[in-house]
Amino acid sequence: MEEEKIVYSRPQCSNHLSATEDALYVLGGRWTIRVMIAILGGHTRFNELQRTIKGISARVLSSELKKLEVNHLVERTVITDQKPVLVEYVPTEYSESLKDVIAALADWGTKHKKKITT
Repeated sequence: MEEEKIVYSRPQCSNHLSATEDALYVLGGRWTIRVMIAILGGHTRFNELQRTIKGISARVLSSELKKLEVNHLVERTVITDQKPVLVEYVPTEYSESLKDVIAALADWGTKHKKKITT
């Protein structure tokens, strides 16, 4: 099966570069997509997220969560009617728009790993 070759005009190329830079500004950090995958996977509490994402420090996780909250991908919810107070990070409706992006990256990663290891 022959792959379709995509050729962009100069304005399309410029638009794609600009849009990609915007996306990478939000998602391009080492941990950002990993944090979103964990949150979209149902992990909501800080310590649970830190245990799930191997190697991330508490300081970095906190920073990532704040960045995701500013970008409307995560909502910080404080539950005060319990002792101790619970803080959860839940995905917003808007964060659902990342599922296809994450799936495409995971699919490409699987194919790439096969290509370079065979």
